[in-house]
Amino acid sequence: SRMVNGLIFANDGRMFYSCSDDGLIKSWAVYPSSASTSNDDHDDDDDENDTPTSSSATTAATNKYKTGDTATPHGPFTTYRSPNVGSFKSIDYHRSEAQFATASDSSVDLWSPDRSSPLVKWTGNTLWNSDDTSTVVRYNPAERSLLGQCSMDRGIGLFDTRSGSALQKTVTKMRSSCFEWNPMEPMNFVVGNEDYNAYSFDMRKLDKPTMIYKGHVNTILSVSWSPTGQEFVTGSYDRTVRIFPHRKGKAREIYHTKRMQRVFTVNYTADNKYIISGSDDTNLRMWKANASEKIGQASVREERSREYRQALIRKYQHLPEVQRIHTARKVPTVIKKQTATAQIQKESQQRKQENRAKYDKKGTEQFVSERKKVVVKKVD
Repeated sequence: SRMVNGLIFANDGRMFYSCSDDGLIKSWAVYPSSASTSNDDHDDDDDENDTPTSSSATTAATNKYKTGDTATPHGPFTTYRSPNVGSFKSIDYHRSEAQFATASDSSVDLWSPDRSSPLVKWTGNTLWNSDDTSTVVRYNPAERSLLGQCSMDRGIGLFDTRSGSALQKTVTKMRSSCFEWNPMEPMNFVVGNEDYNAYSFDMRKLDKPTMIYKGHVNTILSVSWSPTGQEFVTGSYDRTVRIFPHRKGKAREIYHTKRMQRVFTVNYTADNKYIISGSDDTNLRMWKANASEKIGQASVREERSREYRQALIRKYQHLPEVQRIHTARKVPTVIKKQTATAQIQKESQQRKQENRAKYDKKGTEQFVSERKKVVVKKVD
């Protein structure tokens, strides 16, 4: 009855789950139950790869629809509710097992599709003595029992679902609004922060970020990794979509339109060719991951020509003129002015810090790297 905050597919691809501000989690079927009988022969080929729990959940959903207990042919089939939870903010499904995790205004919960109550609940004392809202939760793609989350108290935390314990937590200067694991380097993750920057962390060392990604002039609302793990895309309140290489702190591509408003969600397609963004103007937009790449089948001659041009760019990319042409991007005038203002403010702060360190008699004003300023404290 209220806004839906999260959607996630089950690992069998037949069911998906939604969570919302009304404090309910609901399960839905991808294919209408009325057509399930005609698809039984087609689905038999996949039964060997299906988990028993997922198959039983689908069968139960079909039977429930036949009794007329659901609102639509797609569901909802099951409704989950947790006591003392007012609203759910995020949901994520396990990569291989039949379980999912949720973040809410009072706890982080671990669920089984076959049970109406949480299997494990982290709250209060088990949540680093914090009762603040958890805004996002994500399963690690490699370590099956590892969860990552962000909370309203500016915290970024890790959980172990086997022991049901909170592992470690780091607190940043400002709140992080999104969290995503690197699919190819699962020890690394990236968060989008309210200080207009994105930060990548190594989960083995949370006292400072490994890289700072700059360029946005407002809060980063969404982050998504490419399937290759070599770059990620961000959507921001400044109405732009930017693509960052994993090893560089500056965006290689910036997408924007006149009518596109604040970008709330972004995601890569599975073939790594396109990016889908959802914005405040109620539109979905599809962008090319490489703006100059041709759509469709390229001939051998075109492929060789493209590879030759890319080789020339790599060879001469350090020449000032080539670098300026290769990295220059047109941005809206408002963003250009805000970027210039932020640069002036940064230079002013650096001059003040240099003067304080130069004339400090007690020796208390020392240079601190920008990465060390991000993390306020670490909680074990």
